[in-house]
Amino acid sequence: MRLEAITWDRLGDLIAERLLDLEPADGSPWPRVAFDGAPAADPGDLAERVSEALRIRGRPSLTVAAEGFLRPASVRLEYGRHDIDAYYDGRLDTGALWREVFGHLEPGGDGRVLPDLWDPVTDRATRSPYVQLPPGGFLLLHGPLLLRHWFPFDLTVHVLLSSGALHRRTPESEHWTLPAFERYEDETDPAGTADVLVRADDPRRPAWRG
Repeated sequence: MRLEAITWDRLGDLIAERLLDLEPADGSPWPRVAFDGAPAADPGDLAERVSEALRIRGRPSLTVAAEGFLRPASVRLEYGRHDIDAYYDGRLDTGALWREVFGHLEPGGDGRVLPDLWDPVTDRATRSPYVQLPPGGFLLLHGPLLLRHWFPFDLTVHVLLSSGALHRRTPESEHWTLPAFERYEDETDPAGTADVLVRADDPRRPAWRG
């Protein structure tokens, strides 16, 4: 795997430059981009950097965290707080993401995106208002395990951590989730299938391929 050393700021600029020429395959006027990675890899930080780089270039975007579309605790914790299968298969409300985000960005959609639906801390609906994303605006969705759901992404970015780095940078209280990411690598191969790969074992010295 050949990767080139880079800074985070430069990486945000280069991904934004690539997005300027991105044309959705289905003819939608809203390009949809995934920033995939374990929580310890912090893919949301890169999504925000790209959003800022797009803003400077005069292109609107909306950054959406998949964490805002978790299922209610009564559903996702039905089999206990540390059930690995539930974390892998039942944590994310994919139906709500299709209904409230991707459905509005299909060809002929209205561009009205709900930025979040559920607060996992309070376990209540967020009641956030819809955001109007103008034609040509980018959806930047970030979170873990995104590339296994068949969402209609036009470009995918995976922030990779080695197993050792993932273990070190994941809080001990969350170590029970680590087998889910091993399974994700085996079943989905995000490092091999993503359009852009970023390795962040040392958060001060990322490297990339894209």
